[in-house]
Amino acid sequence: MTLHFFNKTDGILLRDFLRCCQVSASLAAAVKRSGGFFADGVPIHTNQRLAAGQQVSFALPPEPATDVRPQDLPLEIRYEDEHIMLINKPAGITVHPTRGYADGTLANAFMGLMARRGSDAVFRPVNRLDRETSGLVLCAMNAWAAPILAQTARKEYLALAAGPMKEEAGAFCWPIGLEEGSLIRRACRPDGQPSCTEYRVVRTCEQASLARCITVTGRTHQIRVHFAQAGHPLLGDDLYGGSRELIGRTALHCGWIRVEMPQWNAARTFACPLPSDMEALIFHIFHV
Repeated sequence: MTLHFFNKTDGILLRDFLRCCQVSASLAAAVKRSGGFFADGVPIHTNQRLAAGQQVSFALPPEPATDVRPQDLPLEIRYEDEHIMLINKPAGITVHPTRGYADGTLANAFMGLMARRGSDAVFRPVNRLDRETSGLVLCAMNAWAAPILAQTARKEYLALAAGPMKEEAGAFCWPIGLEEGSLIRRACRPDGQPSCTEYRVVRTCEQASLARCITVTGRTHQIRVHFAQAGHPLLGDDLYGGSRELIGRTALHCGWIRVEMPQWNAARTFACPLPSDMEALIFHIFHV
């Protein structure tokens, strides 16, 4: 893939122009090694100056090798362009192959789609959902988009938590680390990594609360751990004390992702509807 940018500032150094176009230092170095930069089709070094109106272009370096096996699996794409892809991940599917789930993952499905298209794109998820969590996974389609999306993407979730929450809105800002003696469970602990989950309660009753959550940080199991620490474990999340009486998986869904890209005039928000199990549970509890 070749990227094209138009320069509007006379006399700017190429390296400064690339920084304005959000080309990372590591990507710029890789481009220098693989093919270099061009201004109106003529090779140019990063310490040379550009004239206003010139077009800067460069080919993205070859993609790194991946050991993810392509598989012909269903993949629900909510949006796609040359730089991003948004996928609706069902509950029960892992994002990356692991020791327990070597096949049948979102990564396998993505690589299978790329193989059928004849594309060399590799799987670059910007957010990673737990196996039981459903909803949007944002993928960068190339090395230029990846750091931009990592910096600008904002994820919002719907969570069903046990019991009535007293505060209509707030934030859980408790550090999270591995629970002592466990390789899987996380816990709020003073020596953990800084973690913050903002929430707003949409509906509540004696049985449960429905909340919209924004992950200011992105720690493993963050929403699940924070709600459990607050005394409101998510329904279905038996790893952190939630009951499976009403739903057989963690009641958590990534419903919205807000994304900014340099070529867009404004940020865009992409939405993903609730899966049937959570929709039915919300109707059962709140009758809406």
